Amino acid sequence: MDRDDSARTARITLNATFWLARLRQAGQAFLDLLYPPRCAGCGRLGALFCEACQAQVIPVTPPVCIRCGRPDVAGGLCSACRSTPSALDGVLSSAVFAPPLRTVIHQFKYRNERALAAPLATRLITAWRDAGLSADLIVPVPLHASRASERGYNQSALLAHGLGSAVGVVVAEDLLVRERATLPQTRLNRRERSQNVSGAFACRRNLPGMRIVLVDDVCTSGATL
Repeated sequence: MDRDDSARTARITLNATFWLARLRQAGQAFLDLLYPPRCAGCGRLGALFCEACQAQVIPVTPPVCIRCGRPDVAGGLCSACRSTPSALDGVLSSAVFAPPLRTVIHQFKYRNERALAAPLATRLITAWRDAGLSADLIVPVPLHASRASERGYNQSALLAHGLGSAVGVVVAEDLLVRERATLPQTRLNRRERSQNVSGAFACRRNLPGMRIVLVDDVCTSGATL
């Protein structure tokens, strides 16, 4: 194949991708007319995550702990991070896990509302750019195979891909594997959370010196990250 043929193939591929995207948008618009979306936060018709609910989301504002990212009056390291070693350089959260965001994330995570990945990833994109972050790879926290089969998708991977495509960083979805199933973290205390996920993950490649950003939907104690 000569250079002209290669250029023609590339143009055809780009045109096909463009029109496929337009067809998907048209199809989604048609479905929205037949079945108007309801806000996952308040139930109003018109949007998956309405402007009124988004306006109620509580941002994480300084001062915060420089490691776990939680609000901390003194700044620096919070008392929990001073007493607990961590392999993390820091945690950046886009918002406080409180209603209506809590309700929206539950719908996204447990009710098969995959389309919520787009507005939720937008919040991650804003937090990334505001913080001036950069990285070599974005890695979503993996689900165990049994949980992935049950749910049908990994919510953290959907968020990671939305973030990665916007900030121009490669998403390595297959880098980490969850080798054993763990209990849900929601009802465990800090020590139990750490014990629950200890040894549950493995990395498939050595990546010396690379800057890795892990993406998860919710960070409570930081044990999973």
